[in-house]
Order: sequence, then C-alpha cells, then structure tokens
Amino acid sequence: MEEYNSRRHPSEKIIFDSMNRDYKTVLQHVEGVLDGETDLTANLANVAAILKEMPGYFWVGFYLVKGDELVLGPFQGPVACTRIGYGKGVCGTAWKDGKSVLVPDVDRFPGHIACNSNSKSELVVPIFDGTGKVAMVLDADSDTLDSFHEEDRQALEKVASLISGTLVSE
Repeated sequence: MEEYNSRRHPSEKIIFDSMNRDYKTVLQHVEGVLDGETDLTANLANVAAILKEMPGYFWVGFYLVKGDELVLGPFQGPVACTRIGYGKGVCGTAWKDGKSVLVPDVDRFPGHIACNSNSKSELVVPIFDGTGKVAMVLDADSDTLDSFHEEDRQALEKVASLISGTLVSE
C-alpha cells in the first residue's frame, strides 16, 4: 500500500479552465491513465471521468457493441439509456456508419433517442477493435445547443484512437 500512496497518478489533479477545452492536457491525462493498464472497464471509467471535467460536457460515456445492440458501459453524468439498437439514434448511427456524428441540436436529428431531456447537442465517435470493426462508441452530450465543433470531433477521435490501441483482438 505504501508504494501506491507514494506514486502520483497522472490524472490525480485535473484542473481545466472553466471557459476553454484544453485537449492537449486531456490527451496527456488519457495517455497517462491508459499507460500500462489493461483492464477495459478501468480505462473507460477513467477516460469518462477525465472528459466529464471539461467545460460543457453534461454527459460522457461509452456504449459497447454486444451482438446487435450497444450496451451502456462506464459513464459520467445522469442515468442513461441502457441499450441502443444498431443504426438507432446518434450512437447507433455512428456505429452503423463507422464514423463520427456531430449533432448541434439533438431535436433536429431524425430518430434521436432522448435518454435525458437536458441533452441539447451531442458528439459520438466510434472506437475500432484490432480488426477494424466498431467495438464501442464514445458519446458526449452537452446541455447547450451547438456545444461541439470540429476541434472537439478531432480531439475525441484522438481519444478514441488511444483507446483502440489498448484493445486486444481475438
């Protein structure tokens, strides 16, 4: 126990500017928590916690591909939908198309699944396994309209790539 207490974790004190999204720091923290850790649940939980500290992130988490649906994984924020069908909502669309989906106003997205009525904008990024198949999606919601932009998409795709690098294909 002494060794654990004396060793400072790279994400022990995450402090972000309340007005700006500092993705350089986010990526450093994500790399730090993923480095040497092989447990998927632990990694996803820590990444969700890091991202939730960012300004404007109302909900952030992961949905894992299990059969023909996405199943809720580690997340930060209010209670969420547990299962989402292939091609359904923003998350299911990102899974089906294998590409990020940025939605400035969720009420204008055809088939949007309202897990929480406070969510106003959303960004979903697929995460691929070693064979190139979508293994899960990273879902970020904001309680503000038009909260996510190209910079956010690019940064979350880098986070997704880091997570993808930890996945072991069978």
